[in-house]
Amino acid sequence: MPSLFLFPEIQSQVLPDPAQFFSPHLLSSPLPTNSFFQNFALNNGDQPVYVQPYLVKSSNGSLSVCFPLFLYTLSLISQTFSPDLIVSTITNSSGTSLKHVITSYDDLSVTLRLPPDLTFYLVRGSPYLTVTVDNPTRLSISTIRSFLSVATNPSFTKHTIILSNNQTWLLYSSSPLYLLSSSESLLISKQYSGVIRLAVLPSPEPVYQTVLDRYSSRYPISGTAKLTRPFCLQYEWKKKGSGELLLLAHPLHVQLLSDSDHDVKILDEFKFDSIDGALVGVVAEKWSLETDPISATWHSLRGIDKKSCSKIIEALSKDVESLNSNPIATNASYFYGKAIARAARLALIAEEVRFQKVIPIIRKFLIKSITPWLDGSFKGNGFFYDPKWGGIVTLQGSLDSQGDFGFGIYNDHHYHLGYFLYAIAVLGKIDPAWGRKYNPQAYSMMEDFMNSGRGRYSSSYTKLRSFDNWMLHSWASGLTEFTDGRNQESTSEALNGYYSAALMGLSYGDNELVELGSSLAAFEMRAAQQWWHVKEGSPLYKEFGRDNRVMGVLWSTKRDGALWFAPPEWKECRLGIQVLPILPITEVLFSDIEYAKELVNWALPALKREGVGEGWKGFVYALQALYDKNLALKKINKLDEFDDGNSLSNLLWWVHSRGIDEKFF
Repeated sequence: MPSLFLFPEIQSQVLPDPAQFFSPHLLSSPLPTNSFFQNFALNNGDQPVYVQPYLVKSSNGSLSVCFPLFLYTLSLISQTFSPDLIVSTITNSSGTSLKHVITSYDDLSVTLRLPPDLTFYLVRGSPYLTVTVDNPTRLSISTIRSFLSVATNPSFTKHTIILSNNQTWLLYSSSPLYLLSSSESLLISKQYSGVIRLAVLPSPEPVYQTVLDRYSSRYPISGTAKLTRPFCLQYEWKKKGSGELLLLAHPLHVQLLSDSDHDVKILDEFKFDSIDGALVGVVAEKWSLETDPISATWHSLRGIDKKSCSKIIEALSKDVESLNSNPIATNASYFYGKAIARAARLALIAEEVRFQKVIPIIRKFLIKSITPWLDGSFKGNGFFYDPKWGGIVTLQGSLDSQGDFGFGIYNDHHYHLGYFLYAIAVLGKIDPAWGRKYNPQAYSMMEDFMNSGRGRYSSSYTKLRSFDNWMLHSWASGLTEFTDGRNQESTSEALNGYYSAALMGLSYGDNELVELGSSLAAFEMRAAQQWWHVKEGSPLYKEFGRDNRVMGVLWSTKRDGALWFAPPEWKECRLGIQVLPILPITEVLFSDIEYAKELVNWALPALKREGVGEGWKGFVYALQALYDKNLALKKINKLDEFDDGNSLSNLLWWVHSRGIDEKFF
């Protein structure tokens, strides 16, 4: 077992102070830096957070809730926050400047305390917004619209509120709640303490109100997600009240809910709209989500065409020779990581085609290139430990919030560190002595974004920094506030991070790490195929789906055809950023050949645009090889440049490991 290792501490000049919003008792542990509720902990804490199916916003001692509508265009899908209902105590209804406090959080929820008396349990997927009023106080319930009517049941424990935008909201209370109308947009209660639950009525169909009435008494206050076994994630909630627990499942949940769990009841006729697809009612105390297993493999899944080995070896000779003639010229962690991972790919390709004589050259290059980042001798940059939030930052990132693409404010950790882990895994495979020596550093890098919450690093790193256990994919945006919430651009680089960790597990003989990395990679892949791969005729994306075959940037509350570095028209970049780096697992990610054809045919016309990079063309041709190997090969052989994380050797390896009969073993 590797010893505990942390990189040297550094006091960042760019990180925000977590003490502004997190309860003092939480500050002694590492804090989440890419969670669904991150907007609650940044700047003024007053930007919306998406807690399916609602957008919620905390500001000046009140909490606003919105059931959003969607705007569909040819280039994006968006939803904007517009407060349907605003809840506060009467003492804060005038806008007193009070900040909320995050008192607890976990995989599936966050709890906000609005002083002095309100506690909101924001549980993802709950059709109800739940608030407890801790001491008798008068409540304010307002709207930016107007109240058309407020109807009350005989016991004053259910109120039906109709707004001027034709929305109907149901308000349930654990004891009688007496509401007085102060104006057409403000309701004030008599003194009240207890539980209140608010739910929008998404349809006038009677079944919706029947269901919401039936399950209104049982409410979750927190929720955990655990990998109970490989490729199986289990949700469990801490609950209060009586009756059965009702939550909403997004489309990927519904696909993965275990058929063997007979205690789960899916309410097919009870649905809420969301930007992620229809949210379906599920009644259960626990959920088990099972995804198809994948295997972390060093080499191609199908083997190499024996007749083509000479061409691959010829390319390998040139690519390996260039390692010495063209040393890594950057000190940026992202581009440096891509460069060492590219070199590591050459070693594995050489193994597969039995061109062993170049492996010592690659080994020497990798040792020289990787070691300085691990022993602290790298000039101009390096890895350090930030004790404020609890995680790895780079020197450049600690001085400049934009340095290393924001790595110092926790952007893209699974991308950058994933490339490093890939190179470390390969070097540990071909040089076990080096691998043993730098095992502690390797595990510390892995734990930074893959801490499972149960290991020795739990007191040093937050749990699963990038991976979202509810959405089943990663986010990349770190400690940056965005109105549209979290975002991620490249799913394939996210996949690479978890896949590389699994390979590192193979290198070190760590079966638990293999299982963890493979499981996260499998869920990430399914989510990419669900939300980033835009298939022709997809009902989810409507107008956006007519002219787009792949996502640019996916946000919590927006779908965008644009990239961070390119406009929507640069289709080859959109394709490429969802493919790179090309690895054996890429074949599984794009196992739907018909979709690959759609995607390539959509991107090919963009290659005629003046100034298109040769490296981006390579990824288009790589996908084309899935169904037209010969044509793709002709195009690849005409390329004179490659992406900085790719090579001719890698593209030839890819093409010649497509569907073939005669293989090289």
